[in-house]
Amino acid sequence: MKAVEVAVRESAALGEGPTWDPVSERLIWVDILGSRIHMYEPGSGRRTVLATEQHVGAAKPRAAGGLVVNLRDGVAVYDVDGAFSWLVHEPVAGRRGNDATVAPDGSLWAGTMRYDERTGGGNLSRIAPDGTATEIFPAVSVSNGTGWSPDGSFVYYIDSPTRRIDVCRMDGRLPVDRSPFATVEEGAGFPDGLTVDADGCVWVALWDGAQLRRYTPDGDLDRTLDLPVRRPTACTFGGPGLRDLYISTARTGLARPHPLSGSLLVVPDAGEGLPGVAFGAA
Repeated sequence: MKAVEVAVRESAALGEGPTWDPVSERLIWVDILGSRIHMYEPGSGRRTVLATEQHVGAAKPRAAGGLVVNLRDGVAVYDVDGAFSWLVHEPVAGRRGNDATVAPDGSLWAGTMRYDERTGGGNLSRIAPDGTATEIFPAVSVSNGTGWSPDGSFVYYIDSPTRRIDVCRMDGRLPVDRSPFATVEEGAGFPDGLTVDADGCVWVALWDGAQLRRYTPDGDLDRTLDLPVRRPTACTFGGPGLRDLYISTARTGLARPHPLSGSLLVVPDAGEGLPGVAFGAA
């Protein structure tokens, strides 16, 4: 595997949720605590930043244009012209939106967590394009990575303090039969964001572990990638052929962060990702 490079040098407090938008050929990621949505076009090097009025856990492309965002007080959309509207407005004191992923059916699976990370203080919900919300997993602690197998028959999910990547069989639009898929050992960090590649392997960022790991569809660890930063948060494939692996990182809570902590990293030609789905596309 090629060496880790810097895609965007940045000092994000809590960089998260890298997502490739094939329509605009850009990488979208957020700084949760900085209330910023970052957009980066690798082909031209062009960067744009959108400030949000609340902490933003995730931002994903919409089929109708613009973005769907998982904010502190719920899920909202930005139209192409920048107009803002809520899909789900459900403020809960001490809670915020965290990682989110667009499912194969075009819905948004949006997670929440308590600022104090209290056990059971968050959840994971499915948000339909019309704003209908269905709770999937109640009483989770730090809702993080979600991703689907290439055929959409299984979904992977991380509640970070459990140290597990779980797997569920999809029954229609909802998951069933949740069970452990892989466990991160004590002292190796906590599983955070994930992505699934074209081979059905699951790539996981290890918060406080300075590492990415790839697990086979059988749950076996078959590859590790050491990183220069202590707190990688999530990863995704993008660029031509979806072959470049982008990695978001954080510097929050670190007394002596690495100079690249908070930057967007990339490993060129690391594998092959799966095409993403825009919110409301299916």
